[in-house]
Amino acid sequence: MPDTSLAHTTPDLTDGQLLTIGELLLQVRVSARRNRLGLTVERDGTITLRAPEQCSAGRAVDFVHKHKTWIEEKSRVRDRFRPMHPSRALVDGAVFRYLGREYRLLIVDDEGAPVRMAAGRLRLDRTVSTDQTAGRDAVIDWYRRAGASWARGRLQPWAARMAVSEPPVEVRDLGSRWGVYTPDTDGAGGHMALHWAVFQLPIRLIDYVIAHELAHLMVVGHGPDYWRLLRRALPEYERLKEELDDMGRRVWLGDGPDSAA
Repeated sequence: MPDTSLAHTTPDLTDGQLLTIGELLLQVRVSARRNRLGLTVERDGTITLRAPEQCSAGRAVDFVHKHKTWIEEKSRVRDRFRPMHPSRALVDGAVFRYLGREYRLLIVDDEGAPVRMAAGRLRLDRTVSTDQTAGRDAVIDWYRRAGASWARGRLQPWAARMAVSEPPVEVRDLGSRWGVYTPDTDGAGGHMALHWAVFQLPIRLIDYVIAHELAHLMVVGHGPDYWRLLRRALPEYERLKEELDDMGRRVWLGDGPDSAA
């Protein structure tokens, strides 16, 4: 089990630690690339404390206390945008979105591939659709493959626009995050991951997620320097961020009517 206390025998924060400060429970992420503390209130309401190496628990406590008002305000905003993710049954006519456009599901025989897009319909092989869980997995896999192919073509112009190198990109389930940039341990590069569900959103919001993660190639954390950099690349980023918070809570995350609550 992770440590959930400010134990005297472990004065420095450790990556993955759960830290309790007053009524707050924080997930600790330690990075050698950081030189200062930072806070993030995630989409699911959890709070992440990002810290440099050899950061003492006492320093973290002082930092969190100083930013308690900020945490409370961000948490209120998150409550306002609490997720309302829909479920989907795999039946003819069910609506799925890709790059912001609506496509209706068509159950077909002998498709040759479990899922493919053709003639403006998302086509699902009937043999897969009979098992709703397997069918949803097949649709999610299609989002992964289609999203990865689209993102690879989209990443290069954004990397050039922001004057950064183009990192490798993968598409997978990222839980409560739309995207993440992870530097390599040797500091020579890194890779980006995007949530498969982000490809249901309009292109302008996917672009925001891509630009948001590319900015981390130059600036760690979300301090003033980071937001200045993002504003230069994407002047309307604040409007897009709010739109993502609103629309993002309504995307399909793979649940069906038979999924556990």
